[in-house]
Amino acid sequence: MSDEEDLSAWGDALAEQADAEDGESAEADWGDALSEQADAEDANAEAINSAAFDELAAERGNSKDKVDLDVLMDIPVTLQLEIGRAKVSIRNLLSYTQGSVVEMDRLAGEPLDLLVNGTLIAHGEVVVINDKFGVRLTDVVSPQERIKKLK
Repeated sequence: MSDEEDLSAWGDALAEQADAEDGESAEADWGDALSEQADAEDANAEAINSAAFDELAAERGNSKDKVDLDVLMDIPVTLQLEIGRAKVSIRNLLSYTQGSVVEMDRLAGEPLDLLVNGTLIAHGEVVVINDKFGVRLTDVVSPQERIKKLK
C-alpha cells in the first residue's frame, strides 16, 4: 500500500468511528442483535429439551416389556466368607508367631457371613467336598432387609 492509500484507509476508519460515536443507530443495532440472539437461544433450548425428553420416553417403552437381565449376568463380583473379627493392638499383632491363635468374636458352630462386594447376602456353614472347602447356605438375607441396612 502507498502512503496515500494508508491515509485514505485511516480517514475512512476515523469517519466510521465518529459516526458510531455520534449516532444512536449503532446502539439500537446492538440492542436488536442481542434480542435476536436471546430469542434464537430460547427457541433452540426448547427444541433441545423436547427432543431429549422424546428420546427418553421412546427408550423407556412400555413398563410391561421384559428387562433383559442377560446383560448383567456376566459382571464379576467378589464373594467373601467372614469367620469372625478381632480387634488387636499393633503390639499384639507384632508378637504373633507361627502357631499363635487369634481369638475371634464368634462362637464355634456359629454361621459364617457370606458377603458379595462387601454386602451381607447370606449366612452359612463350612463344608468339605472332595478335599475342598465350600459353604452351605443356611439363611439368605431378603432384599428388603438388605435395603434397610443400606439406610
